[in-house]
Amino acid sequence: MEKKLAVVVGAGKGMGVNIAKVFGQHDFKVAMLARNLDKLAPLAEKLNSQGIEAYTYAADAASTDSLSRAFQKIRQEHGSVDVLIYNAAILMAGFPTKLTSADLIEHYQVDVASALHTAKLVLPEQIAKGCGAIIFTGGGLALYPMAEYTCVSVDKAALRALAFALSQEVKEQGVYVGVVTIMGSIAPNTHYDPADIAEKYWELYEKQEDVEYVFK
Repeated sequence: MEKKLAVVVGAGKGMGVNIAKVFGQHDFKVAMLARNLDKLAPLAEKLNSQGIEAYTYAADAASTDSLSRAFQKIRQEHGSVDVLIYNAAILMAGFPTKLTSADLIEHYQVDVASALHTAKLVLPEQIAKGCGAIIFTGGGLALYPMAEYTCVSVDKAALRALAFALSQEVKEQGVYVGVVTIMGSIAPNTHYDPADIAEKYWELYEKQEDVEYVFK
């Protein structure tokens, strides 16, 4: 039986690889996307050494064309995407008065607009099959914004709204949409250990009941 495919956009040594590992442990094959393949390669090698079928693809979340090309290649090599996890974000500080409108737009593209773009790349096939899932990585700043992190606050709020709105639109067509809202700073060996948080992505996917899981 062919394994299902999970794609993680914005994969790295923190949340991304841990999300990929959790789905891989549940017999998914996983595709990890990031700008730098050199940094992804050792992560994929480690997963493969653990018996997880992992692949890497170069893609820049700031470029919809780059994402489209990567997903086209994934589709050609592995077929349709069963689960999409959008984990890309620009996590930079900046007070409101220090930002320009161009700064806001640049961040919004990566943090929110490209999340919608990738969702629309996989939705047609998921809707046609009547099943599939899309999960976004949210943040506590969506609920408790901080002036020092204005772009992140604005964009995580927008991403959370997008998750709820998209869920309302496609739920009756068999597609699950969710968001994991992480209320603290991600770091190994802390309460916000990425390995522990990653389990909640699987929990949302498996149950497909609530749109949001707040990790706090």
